[in-house]
Amino acid sequence: MNAQLQEASAPSRRPSNEAAIRETFGVVELRQYTLHPGRREELINLFDAEFVETQEASGMTVLGQFRDLDDPDRFVWLRAFADMDSRREALNQFYGGPVWRQHRDAANATMIDSDNVLLLRPGQDIASSGMALPPRLEDEADDSRIVIGLHYFDAPVSEDWLSHFEQIQRPWLEDLRAQVLATLVSEYADNDFPALPVRSGEHVFACVLRFASEADHERCDRQLQASWHIGSQPRRHELLRLAPTSRSRLGR
Repeated sequence: MNAQLQEASAPSRRPSNEAAIRETFGVVELRQYTLHPGRREELINLFDAEFVETQEASGMTVLGQFRDLDDPDRFVWLRAFADMDSRREALNQFYGGPVWRQHRDAANATMIDSDNVLLLRPGQDIASSGMALPPRLEDEADDSRIVIGLHYFDAPVSEDWLSHFEQIQRPWLEDLRAQVLATLVSEYADNDFPALPVRSGEHVFACVLRFASEADHERCDRQLQASWHIGSQPRRHELLRLAPTSRSRLGR
């Protein structure tokens, strides 16, 4: 932990017309929070106002924050780090800093459970598995949808499965007008920030998809849900259907 924590001023939130930037990450957290009934908008407003630029000033990237379309009391978000060492340093800085100290009670008061967290890494070589991130805009209407498909295995995800996805599933998804933003697998490094638990013992393949509009998503949603359960190798499947908040990068 850094001996001295410094407070950084938040960058401007003015909209930008810059082109999307392709960034690469070594570690990604998928965080699913179960909230007290009726308090999701309260958390979203607090998160978007206070926890975006301030986390990024600590050395992480907030990839996206979402409303779960199938559960009105679930908030889902993703953040990324260069590697495990930078993750530890960034988390120490943010959660030991003044912004979290000021707002943590209000944030925690909305939550029943915040421990449903998967620690993931790119499914391909980091150098070739970047994610195109558009500028972070504010208060702009967004009709896109994000879908995260999770396959759970009994052992680490094999190269054969990754090849199967690239050769069979990716072309099929693209035919459905889904943009494959990232493929991720479980990161097995020890969680060296124990104040924030993560799920251990999981062998996961995650696919992050973007649909340009709600209509595009609805047109193929039934087909996507049915297909996601085809195949005998994964022992369990989970499909997260998500709507981005107004300040989410993913979904733009």
